Amino acid sequence: MSGATAERAPLPLRLLPGRLRRTAAAVGRQTRAMLRFLLALVGASYGVAREALRPTSWRRTTRTEFRTTLRQAAGGGVLATVLTGILVGAAAVAQAMYWLGIAGLVESGGVLVINVLLREFAPILVGIILLGRSGMPMVAEIARLGASGRLRTLEAEGVDSFILLVLPRSLAFAVSGFTLGIVFAVAALLSAYVTGIAEGVVNTPLWSFMAHVSTSIGAHSYVAVPIELALVGYLVGLSSCLTGLGLAGEDGLLHQLAHGFGRGILTVMTVSILFAVFA
Repeated sequence: MSGATAERAPLPLRLLPGRLRRTAAAVGRQTRAMLRFLLALVGASYGVAREALRPTSWRRTTRTEFRTTLRQAAGGGVLATVLTGILVGAAAVAQAMYWLGIAGLVESGGVLVINVLLREFAPILVGIILLGRSGMPMVAEIARLGASGRLRTLEAEGVDSFILLVLPRSLAFAVSGFTLGIVFAVAALLSAYVTGIAEGVVNTPLWSFMAHVSTSIGAHSYVAVPIELALVGYLVGLSSCLTGLGLAGEDGLLHQLAHGFGRGILTVMTVSILFAVFA
């Protein structure tokens, strides 16, 4: 901390030794950055909700951007989601049957595995797939547009970059999160069924297995899980857009990508924890 900065620091901070003072200053900078980004998310969410209800916001360029992002995020992520669902479904059943067999609780394992697959794994893994496959390229694309001056050119021509980029992309990510979540759930459940047959713990037809699934997850999950999937996708898209636009700093592209990935992971985990506790 420089001499001028130390003089501007609060009195309790100036009384600390030099190393502790620098550590406290670093923690304070990170805390302020996180709070600024959280406030930017809240403000941008209000802007998206307001502009999404205005017919004038959905001009041809906005609709085209929405369709392009939806095709890239949802259509491009189907294969990765299916493969992830197959692997997770098989691994979850195999591990659950092994440990529940040791505890003598195999009979109640099916409901536990189904709820874990749909309520815990699906939102987290779908959010990570969206973040890695679509969020990070979007951060780089928007950052390059800003660095090249094209965003300033568009704004000088009267084009609102928020309506053109943030509005359609964040909503397209919300639809993609819901869509890929359903794809993941179907792939994981089919994989769990096949693995259960191979392990000898499932001996019912597929339609009976699916009927058991539909009755074991609880009525509230039919509302909570789709909302969580859409919210995870929306926040991943919105945080990626804001990071690319540089609302939280004027760092270079590599720093923007690192910030975007960290914020995206934090967003996914926070939403998952909140829904696990309160939903």
